Amino acid sequence: MLRGKVCWVVSGSGYCQSGHIRTNIRYVPLWWLPSCGRCTPHRGCGQLGKGVYLVTVLDRPYSSKQWSRSAALLGVGALTAVMTIGGAVGVAAADPVGIAGITPYSNPGTVIGAPAANARDAGGAARVDAVVTDITVGSNPVGVAFTPDGKHAYVANFGGTTVSVIDTANPAAPLETISVGAAPFGVAISADGSRVYVSNGHGDTVSVIDTANLDAAPETVTVGSFPRGLAITPDGAHVYVTNSGSGTVSVIDTADLAATPATVAVGSRPWGVAITRDGQAYVSNAEIAGTVSVIDTANPSVSPTTIAVGSFPAGVATTSDGDHVYVTNGGGNTVSVIDTAHLTEMPVEVTVGSNPNGVAITPDDSHAYVTNSDGTTVSVIDTADLTATPVTVPVGSSPIGVAISPDGNYAYVTNSVGMTVSVISIDRAPTLTGTLPNGVLNEPYDHAFTVDGNPVPTVTYTGTLPDGLTLSEAGILSGTPTKAGTFIFTVTATNGVGTPAVLENVTVEITDNTPPASGSLGVLGAIFGS
Repeated sequence: MLRGKVCWVVSGSGYCQSGHIRTNIRYVPLWWLPSCGRCTPHRGCGQLGKGVYLVTVLDRPYSSKQWSRSAALLGVGALTAVMTIGGAVGVAAADPVGIAGITPYSNPGTVIGAPAANARDAGGAARVDAVVTDITVGSNPVGVAFTPDGKHAYVANFGGTTVSVIDTANPAAPLETISVGAAPFGVAISADGSRVYVSNGHGDTVSVIDTANLDAAPETVTVGSFPRGLAITPDGAHVYVTNSGSGTVSVIDTADLAATPATVAVGSRPWGVAITRDGQAYVSNAEIAGTVSVIDTANPSVSPTTIAVGSFPAGVATTSDGDHVYVTNGGGNTVSVIDTAHLTEMPVEVTVGSNPNGVAITPDDSHAYVTNSDGTTVSVIDTADLTATPVTVPVGSSPIGVAISPDGNYAYVTNSVGMTVSVISIDRAPTLTGTLPNGVLNEPYDHAFTVDGNPVPTVTYTGTLPDGLTLSEAGILSGTPTKAGTFIFTVTATNGVGTPAVLENVTVEITDNTPPASGSLGVLGAIFGS
């Protein structure tokens, strides 16, 4: 019985082991198949004996020798068996792995490269993002998304039929496990946090979870073939779902889940999708000659614009201002950066790790996090300097999905082979803002600067504070002033990342509103002779 990472192709007609006829199929995409009963032109045949296998596309290897060379380039490892089934050749790796060991449509001509060197953050301090914990979830986790309040993360377990719910304040283990459709892949959450949309790759459906009632069975919406990515329009009125098996995008009306979704034709094998704040949906089409289709969600009946990107594009993410869209190219080990104001220009290419898949951008748009699914790393791109070498952060095995917490402090990375989620603490240089009001002598004073950064910055000062007031390490100036006057000081926030944040010449005036002492009028009367 063969187990492990299996690569194979079909050229022309042939037969699977169970005798099913396969006709005019040149490539077999990646699928996790329990039996030959799922044998279709898009899914391939999953039965090479007993067991479940990972299937990956290779360029037509016409001999076992050529096959071995291609497999070696993909890092498949030692070959334990070679089988010829009709026109197909199967190769199994020695080590058993999970569903997403290789990203769909991997390019056999791409040699696995060394991890990128470390980079430096603004101000010259090296970024030291690191995994602080790993959370065990379900089988072959892929998609992940945070609720808007950042309190929970939802993880789609592609190797089963569940979604894991993580309490981000206590991420030791999933808080809940929710049953959805078969092979859940993508996750998107509404802006109000009330609904979680999950694409079910083997059921051609989207499950809609009510976050206020996790025990209730999710509603189900039928979409196209093999749904993958999901994105919600800025107004929350529609969910766009890529259907990799049918070359379309389904548009779900969130106000009427029972309605049949509209359909938009895009490129071949649409995979990821992201929507800019002005309502432009960017859809990656996972083919060798990779493209991105741009749909105007305000008028989806208009034919999408097409942009050329790298080979086998997968993940898509947009900056919060909508000015740039990042697309991972699994076949070229690059990320294409699209300038949304100049779609006719060629995107900028950034080299990352092997077989990049997922991508997410920090809330401040300063960095893009990219999962390198053929290895154990995440590449961190400095969006202000695309020529800089990305930072490399070690994570679990075969990272696929990535999401950034709303506060920008953490990246959650799904490790499909390790069946875990790696939690990366994101280093952020300190920021310090705020204007302090004046105070009154002998009256309580309590005002704070706005301090941000990760790790939490420490606030200090130089100069002279008002008598009776103290400045805490959290940036809170408090106490009861005991002396009137004008006080000037400098406040600094530091956390070891980047350049310290400084506010110079902070001025606080303490006034004396004490009324005149009793008897003063008599003194004035004596002076004027009254």
